[in-house]
Amino acid sequence: MPPPTTYFATERLRARGFTSDDVDVFVGYRADPDVARYQSWSDYTREQGEALVASMQGLEPGVPGEWLQIALEPATGGPIVGDLALHVDADEPRQAEVGFTLAPAEQGRGYGTEALTGLLDWAFPTLGLHRVVAVTDARNGPAAALLERLGFRREAHYVENVFFKGAWGSELLFAVLDREWQRSGPADEVRGNGGEEQRATPK
Repeated sequence: MPPPTTYFATERLRARGFTSDDVDVFVGYRADPDVARYQSWSDYTREQGEALVASMQGLEPGVPGEWLQIALEPATGGPIVGDLALHVDADEPRQAEVGFTLAPAEQGRGYGTEALTGLLDWAFPTLGLHRVVAVTDARNGPAAALLERLGFRREAHYVENVFFKGAWGSELLFAVLDREWQRSGPADEVRGNGGEEQRATPK
């Protein structure tokens, strides 16, 4: 397998393609009940992890209708600490959705803020995006707080709009435009903030 593509780097993180070496850690944190609580999966298995990593091989960023999963590796090397997700709209490729998940042991260190800032700094100009959205479970206060801290605007509160793990759930929709991000997103004060951060990614 060729070396994974590096999409962007931040002070502490390298955002790159997944490899088969990431599967154990990836499955380990996805299977954690605290991580899965607000996510689209339950009882995440190694078979699911292997299939997802295999599906990412050779996938280019920004393909309309496709989800790209991005591994987050410490800049100094070592096991991944979480991942990002990026989905460009199939009908309007200037719009995209993002997601983020961190391993429980790595939460509270500001990695979510740093990684999402890096993703938007890279994705807006590289993919020519106009608008980026993020959707969170309405109960996931830390994820909502992270997005608001980065300058996302809360545009909707969908009440019991999704049947989720045996019950009706509510979701929040956040969004930021390219011109808003250029003005406020990459500011120094939003980098490196703490907080427990995780978001449902549909893959």
